[in-house]
Formats: sequence, structure tokens, C-alpha cells
Amino acid sequence: MDLFQAMTVYVKVVEAGSMTAAAQSCGMSTTMVGNHLRALEQRLGVSLLKRTTRKQSLTEFGGLYYQRCLEVLGLVADSEQMAEQANSDVPKGLLRITAPPAFGTERLAPALSEFSRRYPQIKLYVVLSNQRMDMVDSGFDVAIRLGDLDAPSLIARPMQDYTITLCASAEYLARRGTPQRPDDLQQHDCLAFAYPATDDWRNADKLWRMRGAEGDVEIPVSGSLTINSSQALRQAALEGMGIVMLPDALVEPDLRAGKLVALLTDYQLPSRPMHLLYAQDRYRLPKLRAFVDFVMEKWAR
Repeated sequence: MDLFQAMTVYVKVVEAGSMTAAAQSCGMSTTMVGNHLRALEQRLGVSLLKRTTRKQSLTEFGGLYYQRCLEVLGLVADSEQMAEQANSDVPKGLLRITAPPAFGTERLAPALSEFSRRYPQIKLYVVLSNQRMDMVDSGFDVAIRLGDLDAPSLIARPMQDYTITLCASAEYLARRGTPQRPDDLQQHDCLAFAYPATDDWRNADKLWRMRGAEGDVEIPVSGSLTINSSQALRQAALEGMGIVMLPDALVEPDLRAGKLVALLTDYQLPSRPMHLLYAQDRYRLPKLRAFVDFVMEKWAR
């Protein structure tokens, strides 16, 4: 007995409502459909269908087995599609990506239009999150991540460092004055990002670090807003609420337009390493290779 064929026939019988209709759908005789069902029931040692002269219905186990057949046959179909794509030179199929929100919004998303023009047969599914999700369990093909790596089983390609700028609006500076030294920040409203407890920057809402001619400096700061959204911090800064430390990817347009003013530019602010991560065994897929090459072309270190 071909188990996968028998499972396929069983699914058709359940969905078609009768062996006759399933036979027509499968392109085989009703007798052959019955043979597949009997062989399957004998293998399992349990009945799948209750049959009468007028109708058929599922046994309790038959209903559970039908759902499991759908899962198994779906995995087989996915595996065959993966193999087909791996043997094809044309990048195509669904590519699942996760990236940090600020980088994803300001840098990745605008570049994806170019990527889609190059590879029109690739469909993109993008999740922007600071959460370090397990790529395998979450079903992602590729991830862009900040900070120290904690996934030794994945290939990590270094990208340009994730840099930040200290800035505020001209209106806020006119009202409160412009800090000339790091210590001056203690007299200002310093708006902070609320990092998760598992993040290595989790204390950055209370202590800002920078490096100058005198060496490393740590400044205790406080302000009226701590929030877990870079975009929200940017809006608060634009409204004159206080001084912020935000990713360059997010504030560069505002700095060029004069909406925000860079502060303490003689000091070097912390940066975070950024990597492109993917499983080695999936790199054979043309869709993933195309995306990796594209990202490295744009943002390789």
C-alpha cells in the first residue's frame, strides 16, 4: 500500500462525501477507492468511516485522522515545493522576514520595492519586532537582528552598525538651552526608549553613555516620557518635549530638514552590531540567496 496515496484518497472521500465522488476526483474506480480505504483501516487497526447504504459519516478517530492527514499531506506538498524551488534558478515563493522596527520602517521597507522589481515572483511577509523570536519555531526564513548574537546554529552576516544620534527640536533648545557637556543633560528632559528586560540596553532609560576626549562618560538622566516606540519618541522630540537618543535611520531626514538638531557632536554615542541571520540548510533556496545578496549589497559592513 502506498500510504500517502491512501491518505490522499481518504481525504478526498471525506471532502467529497462519498466514495463515488472521490473516485471521480481521483481519476480511479470506486472499487480502487474502497481498496485504499480498507488497506488504510487494516494498517491502523481502527475504522475511519461509518458506512450505510445512504450515507457515510466519520468515526471519532476518523475525524482526528482526517485532520492529521491534512497536516501530513500539507507538509509533503511544502517539502516538494521547497525542493522544486531549490532546483530552480528563478527566485520565487513566499519569503518570511523579521527585522527591528526602526530599521525595517526607515531602511528596509523603502528598499523592498527595488527588491520586488528585481524578483517579481517572490512574495514578502515582513514582521517588524524587537522581540528575538526563534526563527525555526516562528517560520522565518531570515532575520535582521541588533546586539550580541545568541543563535550559534545560524549563519550571521555582519551589516553596518546600528548608530544613534542625540538630538532635540530647535524649539525645545530655545526654551531650555543647548547642553554643552554631557553633565548638562541632567538639567534636561531626556526622553527614553523602554527596552525589554532581556535586552542588553535595558538600563539605557536611566543611564546614557558616550565617549569623548576625557574617555567614557555615563550620565544619569530622567525625563517625563519612557516609551517602547522609536517613532513615538521621534514625534515627542519633534513636538519639543525633550532630548532623545534615536537611531540615525529614523532621524536623519529630520536632521537634514532642520526639524531636529544634533547635540554633543564631539562625543561618540554607543552603536549596536547588526547581523543578517539565516539557517545554512535554507540558503540553497534561490529566494533566500537573492535576499541575502540584496541586503549585503545595500548594508554590508
